[in-house]
Amino acid sequence: MDRRGQHAPTDQVLMNCSAFDGTGEGSVGDQAIWLRSDGTVAQVGDRQAVLDAAGATPQPVNVVDLAGGYVAPGLVNMHVHLGLALPGAMTAASDRTDPAARALQMAGSARRALHAGITTARLVGETGYTDFTLRRAIRAGTVPGPRLFTAGHALCCTGGHGHDSDGLEADGADGFRRATREQLRAGADLIKVCVSGGLAGEHEAIETPQLTDDELSAVVTVAHDWGRSVTAHAGPADVIERVIELGVDGIEHGYQLTPEVATEMARRGTWYVPTITVSRCREFFEEHQVPAWMMERALGAGPRHWESLQHAIAAGVRIVMGSDMPPDAPFEGTTATVREMEYMAEAGMPPSDVLRAATSRAAEWLGASGQVGTLEPGAAGDLIVLDADPVVDVSALRTLHAVVQGGRAVRDDRGHWTREESR
Repeated sequence: MDRRGQHAPTDQVLMNCSAFDGTGEGSVGDQAIWLRSDGTVAQVGDRQAVLDAAGATPQPVNVVDLAGGYVAPGLVNMHVHLGLALPGAMTAASDRTDPAARALQMAGSARRALHAGITTARLVGETGYTDFTLRRAIRAGTVPGPRLFTAGHALCCTGGHGHDSDGLEADGADGFRRATREQLRAGADLIKVCVSGGLAGEHEAIETPQLTDDELSAVVTVAHDWGRSVTAHAGPADVIERVIELGVDGIEHGYQLTPEVATEMARRGTWYVPTITVSRCREFFEEHQVPAWMMERALGAGPRHWESLQHAIAAGVRIVMGSDMPPDAPFEGTTATVREMEYMAEAGMPPSDVLRAATSRAAEWLGASGQVGTLEPGAAGDLIVLDADPVVDVSALRTLHAVVQGGRAVRDDRGHWTREESR
């Protein structure tokens, strides 16, 4: 065991399992997964062939019997705020002026997200550049958490969406150029910009446009010049139509998509993160005592938001999974992440598409194809173990009982790794 109470690095073969590799159409039975001591995938395939290949190497190999479990790549949640503090009780209980308190909150959220099966997360708006510090700490192994891709601060106009939480206010093209460069200077993997109102701003409406064309063009030009993608918090169809013409790479939420705008998104290859749970989560809002105005606005947006997701599915838009709610938040008998994926299936996405939206397709958005979101050789050894086949029914994710990140078991409810054998 190492200093964190985890097994020292050694090659492992996980056997007696079925596997979905993150790219195919179904799970394959009688598989084995060889994980190298450096935490990457060496081979996935027929159980005996993998055992023979691993056994032919000179170093010892630990064999872990997964007792018939179903294995899938670790999940990639593409819309996460580890420092989330919604209006109401969450804001009252947090101290956003204390960097230490904020760091501890985010570290705790990161650990819980990892244990919920999210081995990679895309952060789309945090405060005080704490996300970059946390990203370094996770990479160094100081604290547990998902692999983080982060935007730093979300960018907004003065008084715009998120200005009182995670947003960095700017005005005019020059102001937004500077704000974008400040995120890049801090190490942003992508840029997030709020181009319309949303659910959590008291003095706005979902339909409120909030950036001018020259402001958004400044963000897109700078980000693209630096090789970064831009994703936009956007609600109404007319705003979305305008911003995709200006070169934005992705849309968050899209509360009011039309079939015509969804078709244009598909034509341009614009990504979509629907975050459908945020307009259907009365239980979560009530638990956290959000103000009545926010609950009414969010739940009132639900029917059109649901239609928007269905329009995107029908048009063939590139959809990836993001919860917006804390990834691990208890919600309708499971986590917000799993419920988000169930909603995507209920809206008409085949289970295999939903799973790819939370694995290999999400990795593609991040520019990390072949690194995360798949079980192909050379990828990070990030995976989850379930009792049932998620390609048959996404709700099988409710049976998750083990999480492996970088070849290390970070959650093992059944004690599979305590019974491993050396060969």
